Amino acid sequence: MPNHQIAAGLSKNQAFLVEEQHSAAHIGSGIVSVLSTPSMIAFMEITASGLLDDYLPDTHTTVGVHVDVHHLAACPVGAEVMARVAVLSVEDCRVTLSLDVWQGEKQLGRGLHQRVIVDKARFLERSLS
Repeated sequence: MPNHQIAAGLSKNQAFLVEEQHSAAHIGSGIVSVLSTPSMIAFMEITASGLLDDYLPDTHTTVGVHVDVHHLAACPVGAEVMARVAVLSVEDCRVTLSLDVWQGEKQLGRGLHQRVIVDKARFLERSLS
């Protein structure tokens, strides 16, 4: 386990512009040009990963191992959304985070996410062999 300062209560907000490449029609998860669920989850994971990487040594990162998300409302292409993540708990190498995505005052999604802290070199070595 690397030396880190990840603790419950840490949080991060990150803005994203919803582009056509993020739409359900483009990804193939639907036929309309609104924010797709896979893209919303990607925004959540990008924000969570970025938060945790800020508190890890350069030799370590995190990998996502579980996502449980509810997509609550549609959002048009061209809108700006805000992903918000917060660390709920840290147990050994496993970090559990809360996730939310908002378009202004409208909540688009919410959920929980687990990431595991890994040594980059060892992880790649095991993954590629």
